[in-house]
Amino acid sequence: MGAHVEAVRDSATFAQSVDVVVIGGGIVGTAAAYELARKGVSVALLEKGRIGAEQSSRNWGWCRQQNRDFPELPLSIYSLRRWEELGPETGRELGFRRSGLVYASTKAAELATWEAWIDKARAYGFVSHMLSSSEAKQRTPGSTSDWLGGLWSPSDGRAEPSLASPALAAAARDLGAFVHQNCAVRGLDISAGKVTGVWTERGLIKAQKVVCAGGAWSSRFCRRHGIDLPNLNVIGTALKTTAAAEVISGGLATPGFALRRRLDGAYSLSISGRGRFELTPQGLRHAPKFRVAFKSRLAKLKYRVGPSFFSGPEALGSWALDAVSPFERHRVLDPRPDQQMVEEALTSLVREYPALAGIKAERAWGGLIDSTPDIIPVISPVDQLPGFIIASGFSGHGFGIGPGAGRLIADLAVSDTPIVDPAAFRLERFSDGSEIRQPKMM
Repeated sequence: MGAHVEAVRDSATFAQSVDVVVIGGGIVGTAAAYELARKGVSVALLEKGRIGAEQSSRNWGWCRQQNRDFPELPLSIYSLRRWEELGPETGRELGFRRSGLVYASTKAAELATWEAWIDKARAYGFVSHMLSSSEAKQRTPGSTSDWLGGLWSPSDGRAEPSLASPALAAAARDLGAFVHQNCAVRGLDISAGKVTGVWTERGLIKAQKVVCAGGAWSSRFCRRHGIDLPNLNVIGTALKTTAAAEVISGGLATPGFALRRRLDGAYSLSISGRGRFELTPQGLRHAPKFRVAFKSRLAKLKYRVGPSFFSGPEALGSWALDAVSPFERHRVLDPRPDQQMVEEALTSLVREYPALAGIKAERAWGGLIDSTPDIIPVISPVDQLPGFIIASGFSGHGFGIGPGAGRLIADLAVSDTPIVDPAAFRLERFSDGSEIRQPKMM
């Protein structure tokens, strides 16, 4: 059973012609549609299934600046500002609370990495705090571990994945955007070498710009049009616990689990860096570009040949624009959770917090995390196809950075001065050798 997500009402009339089409109704696509509508741009938000039903409702719900890769830290800082503004601005509940995030560890090497990160982060204007052993204990009352130290960011927060994307989609619709679910985009309409719209299962929508924010599906969509987007999908597992006593008000990361307090009195729970990877044609094709990322995460991933080899976002094969596409055959990706990981996370949580004895998994789910070789997203116009913008490869941290990414996409789409320098997010970095080659911190 997949993660829960709030329902969204579609627009009453179908779009025929707009300034910008946004493909994908996750947090990035909905934020982009909302920001475009705020700019007075006519926009259509198209989702093959339901708004927010894939990874955008299946993540941890962390909204963090702390421990970000430095190329995306300015965008993360902006995103946290937008998270705080969006609720009052839209009049809708996104679940955002600036409740702080704590990292606690028993590993000296991990603490040294965090301390080095803090020193560099100050240059960006972001401040978090190293915790001594006793301070880490104070920040995690009731924990049993003798922490060596930790890291604390009071300005970070949390939001509800089940609420955020639907709220932004509805807010975009309130501003005049078209919102269409169960409406797959089969491909681009191209004339004289430029994008002129999209072909959907319900017909053609003319547009001057098209944004591809399709998450795990983006690379396959791009490949149909001869665009190489290096992407591998890792299947993560997370769960919602039964309601339980509050041991932490925000988020907590430890070597054994990652935890977030939910608005409903339960917790979202997972294990950092763990997941499984299915061997696929797309994965094998892009594997050489991922050698550094694989090396850093090899011990934490399970590998297998699964159904994704033959069908889904990483399979081979093309399709005609007037025929059923793979996107219509897979309305909502709902991979099975790893039950071993669920049990391990619950065991680690109760071992750390005996007060939570008896807590259970109310619901567990899997989700596909679209990742790039340098673990930095692509937010970029495509030079070879004017009018086409890619926003994908958020590598497991797209939820927290989503509002900033949406604003940056909107700026790029209408040629406004971008809120941050977009150079680090260029698609071309994978062909000119300028990608960031260090593995993601956490």
